[in-house]
Amino acid sequence: MPRFLLASVCLTLSLLTSNPLFAQDKKPALTAEEAGPDFAIQGEYSGTIRSDDGDQKIGVQVIALGDGKFRAVAYIGGLPGDGWDGENKITVDSRREADEVVFQQPGDDQGSGRIRDGRLIIFDPKGTQLGDFPKVERKSPTLGKKAPDGAVVLFDGKSADGFNGGRMTEDGLLMQGCTSKETFGSFDLHLEFQLCFMPYASGQGRSNSGVYMQGRYETQVLDSFGLEGKQNETGGIYSVKDPDLNMCFPPLSWQTYDVQFTAAKFDAAGKKTANARMTVLLNGVKVQDNVEVDHSTTASPLKEGPEPGPIYIQDHGNPVRFRNIWVVPRG
Repeated sequence: MPRFLLASVCLTLSLLTSNPLFAQDKKPALTAEEAGPDFAIQGEYSGTIRSDDGDQKIGVQVIALGDGKFRAVAYIGGLPGDGWDGENKITVDSRREADEVVFQQPGDDQGSGRIRDGRLIIFDPKGTQLGDFPKVERKSPTLGKKAPDGAVVLFDGKSADGFNGGRMTEDGLLMQGCTSKETFGSFDLHLEFQLCFMPYASGQGRSNSGVYMQGRYETQVLDSFGLEGKQNETGGIYSVKDPDLNMCFPPLSWQTYDVQFTAAKFDAAGKKTANARMTVLLNGVKVQDNVEVDHSTTASPLKEGPEPGPIYIQDHGNPVRFRNIWVVPRG
């Protein structure tokens, strides 16, 4: 593919910061109305580019960084989980220009792109349109999954009584920072979560929480949309293993964890004879496949042991929301 076609997907944006239209509250946002104008730009775009080598599918993730600043990541072959080859991508920091995002690299031989009204349009150096990428909103195939017979329903939006420290919002969502009253050995877990929008934060300060199996082993919850996909990001088993693929959706999207957890085994003397294991699906895609977990997470409320343990949802100071939580005990 010609270089300018790739370069035109992730380039430079500029913002008129003096315009009050783009002023934003730096508090975490839980609705699109609170999030401000940059939220409308942030998200995923997907389409194809025409070239002499044939059509090429491209996926683009645009990440808001506050005050009209953005980071754009282009994936060759399509978005993660939708065609990306797992290797080729381009990342460029960008800014807004007036009421649209303009992608333009210096030089007469470079293409350009514009995001406006929910579409990313790509042009060649002569101004000929090469691609029209609509903004897409992917949904997990397990979103809204119903609890099967035999499941223990921990939260269904009616009451937070299934959790010690459980707090519920007025619109029926579970707040972070609670521990299930029931405890479990091996089990299958379904849980849905919504990251808050925190464009001014970064790293572990960006919509941070976590879900602990047995109160011991953490699958991270973090706004890691567009990041590298590390063990301390969504989909990662904290301090153990990176996810095989970063399937984190943008903040304010509803996302799913489906976890198959096998408890560690101990002999009569309390000596561990087998490590815990976890298979994790993030937004319906397997990102951890029967991974051996040889130690409890440092911040876990319970250390390793033969006793069953709860589902613990961490409060890391950010307003993360949860719903549709149920557990199917195994063995």
